[in-house]
Amino acid sequence: MRYFGRVFRPPSEAYSLIVQVTYGCSHNTCAFCDMYKEKRFKLRPMDEILEDFRLARQTYRHVERVFLADGDALVRKASELYTILDTIRELFPECQRVTTYGSPSSIRLRTEEELRTLRDKGLTMIYMGLESGSDEVLKLMRKGHPAAEIIAMGQKVRSCGMALSVTAITGLGGQPLLEQHAIETAKAFNAMNPEYIGMLTLVVEEETPLYDWVHAGTFQLLTQAQVLEETRLLVENLDSPGSVFRMNHASNYLLLKGTLNQDKDAMLAEIQRAKQDMSKLRPEAWRGV
Repeated sequence: MRYFGRVFRPPSEAYSLIVQVTYGCSHNTCAFCDMYKEKRFKLRPMDEILEDFRLARQTYRHVERVFLADGDALVRKASELYTILDTIRELFPECQRVTTYGSPSSIRLRTEEELRTLRDKGLTMIYMGLESGSDEVLKLMRKGHPAAEIIAMGQKVRSCGMALSVTAITGLGGQPLLEQHAIETAKAFNAMNPEYIGMLTLVVEEETPLYDWVHAGTFQLLTQAQVLEETRLLVENLDSPGSVFRMNHASNYLLLKGTLNQDKDAMLAEIQRAKQDMSKLRPEAWRGV
């Protein structure tokens, strides 16, 4: 099996079989992101993809999960995706789920009929980055899509029977947009009502526009206390029954998890305890991506 460049995958796919279907990300201009910078976006040859699955079958006795990498597997022709999923089902009958990243652009390319066929052939969940529900933040961070479009694509995934996991980033609006970022992001989550909500906390990566802005003094990072306040505002405004909420990424200062809306009060209480005792937070030096 072969893998070109650094491996990027959601934390929950740590033990999945990861096979590249595309190289890189078709957008790859977000101001905060340093992923996929060493490779240009392109489609991987189908014969290589299918060969990797055959090699994996020879190597691994049991494969329960498969993640289709890199950042934009859904941009491939629907017929090619069908072939990939049929191959997985044939070679790995024990496989319980197949997942991939989905950008708003790649989801828009797929018709609802195609998405339902992909679901029926085993694509069970799509991971999508919201980043923020604030159009001002999204424009600043060069996301390439307004909030309404991202929300609509998330709703499209859910309406076609696939599970949806959506992430956003605490601190992405900096100090001036703290309140707007928190409240509008919560509203976006509410509108999509995804199966999973994942919150990361902003980490500034070198060789990104955001890194330059921070060092030039034009972007003001949140303090730990402000991160907690923004998190409180976000959770307070969440109304997404059944969504599993996780704030347990290596980038987060505070570990927070629960199921909405039933655990909302407990999560708010945990945030309040952290505000009263900042020693509960992960030290800055321990944060990662």
